Amino acid sequence: MTTVVQVGCGYWGKNLTRNFAEIGALAGVVDGNPETAKAMAEAHGALVMTFKQALDNPAVDAISLATPAETHAALATRALNAGKHVYVEKPLSLEVSDAEALVALAEQKGLRLMVGHLLQYHPVFLALKAHVKAGLIGDIRYLYSNRLSYGKFRVEENVLWSFAPHDFSMILSLVGEEPASITAQGASYVTPGLADWCSVQMAFSGGVRGHVLTSWAHPFKEQRLVVAGSGGILVFEDSEPVWEKKLALYPHSINRDTPVPLAEKGEAKYLTVEKGEPLKEECRHFIACIEMGKTPRTDGQEGLAVLRALTRAEVALATSLREGST
Repeated sequence: MTTVVQVGCGYWGKNLTRNFAEIGALAGVVDGNPETAKAMAEAHGALVMTFKQALDNPAVDAISLATPAETHAALATRALNAGKHVYVEKPLSLEVSDAEALVALAEQKGLRLMVGHLLQYHPVFLALKAHVKAGLIGDIRYLYSNRLSYGKFRVEENVLWSFAPHDFSMILSLVGEEPASITAQGASYVTPGLADWCSVQMAFSGGVRGHVLTSWAHPFKEQRLVVAGSGGILVFEDSEPVWEKKLALYPHSINRDTPVPLAEKGEAKYLTVEKGEPLKEECRHFIACIEMGKTPRTDGQEGLAVLRALTRAEVALATSLREGST
């Protein structure tokens, strides 16, 4: 079995630690807090290591990083140079140039580099994507994703970087290309200069349009992906507590044989999706790609495409924030 050392066992890292342990891949843990490292190691039957010890240990096949985003590039570079496969929580890095260097290094070393775009491993999103590919709703015309909640407020990053990577990843995966143009608007109310809500608009060369709306100052939680096609609409309602209602098909159509186009609404049909835990599926996918020599679904190239789109959106958002403060 491929062995993984989890680096960073905090807010999200503890979940990765648990899942790698449950699939039998966890060899050790690394954390800046000795008490956290000890507790996680004891809970999951792993060793406490330093990052250097993990890199120097020939029995360790891979490194999983759940550390602050600004450390991703440097730590992933060290791990790849040590001959380790690397899983990196989103984003791959904060700079496009660093991400490009990581992708090139992984290819040079023949190692797997995977980015933690979790929703690409969600059974409901995978089912939605399969239905789109099979032509269930015809050609995609428009798609959007809302990721809204009240808190947790961050001070180290804005809501675009904190919430939107997953949504960008899903949209780019469905359309199959990077946006031709990106615009964005946002505002800062909680922490000066740090966007609390952000709306990003995308236009693709094939004619598809879309947007991503994020906010941590929204009165209720909403995580919804809507894909509107020429023959119907699919909705992935991740904030829906009932699993059987997470994926719905709306067979709406437009009657154009009338003087004015007439909306013909169909009853929502809930589509069956087998239950699964996205993070466990993501961890299994990483291990399988290492053992079978396959390219991860969210590999370095995919992470780089998302990062390029995020960076373009950040430039537009910064302009919006400046204009709003004058």
